[in-house]
Amino acid sequence: MKNLIGVTLCILLSVTGAGAQEVGGPDAVVGVPLRGEEAVAFLRDAEVVGEPESFDEAAITGPVRVTLNDGSGTYRAVFKHEETRYPEFRFSDGREVEHARDSWRHEIAAYQLDQMLGLDIVPPCVERKIGSRTGSLCFWVEGSMTEAERRERGLRSSDHVAYKGQLREIELFQQLIADLDYSDLRNLVVDEDLQIHKVDSSMAFDPDPDLLTGLYSSRMSRRLIRALEALDKKEMNETLKPWLHKDQIGSLWERKKRILKRAQQLIADYGEERTLY
Repeated sequence: MKNLIGVTLCILLSVTGAGAQEVGGPDAVVGVPLRGEEAVAFLRDAEVVGEPESFDEAAITGPVRVTLNDGSGTYRAVFKHEETRYPEFRFSDGREVEHARDSWRHEIAAYQLDQMLGLDIVPPCVERKIGSRTGSLCFWVEGSMTEAERRERGLRSSDHVAYKGQLREIELFQQLIADLDYSDLRNLVVDEDLQIHKVDSSMAFDPDPDLLTGLYSSRMSRRLIRALEALDKKEMNETLKPWLHKDQIGSLWERKKRILKRAQQLIADYGEERTLY
């Protein structure tokens, strides 16, 4: 049974036109329509139908939304081809970062890492050539609004603890991938089933191995910490090598170690039950 925020989201999205459309068939699509190899095959092989459309006037990278059909299903996805290095970049919270990298390859790396960790919080994403450009093609999250919109409208989940747990887990994932744009709540989208999805990781994987101070928390996701403990370095290197530079992969592994060290210290100070949830 959906709780109040799920029902409210469904109503708001049907009014604004920002959410699900009947592109997948007679049943409304909610969230990410496909997962795993089925999702990858669809994004890689399905035919692009119609013209790409802009959907975010505030986005500086010019992403477009495309509609895809493979003969049995029709779904939407986001295409991005940005590849830029900024000598200095100012983020929405006022932070200024030198030598920031904005790359479509980071979108695919975020998805691949998400899959290695068994999280399923990043929509499936592949490399794809559309028209004359090569970039990332990631599933559109249907029936959703951004976390920024949810807060602006004062919507709350009836299970606030569980919802907060999802947010904390995504924040820890952002810490792991050094997502410099972590303060932009438009990069978290909530579907009407109350699942939070991490989108737009194009400015992640900063080569600085230091943890981001804006993402410190005294509570950590148990399943993510356990997944980090089990993460195989060789597998990670081989999987991410097509999408990240060597320095980015090395810094990612270093941040993984620092997160685990911080978790161990918090457990020593406060106990496992008060640290991991």
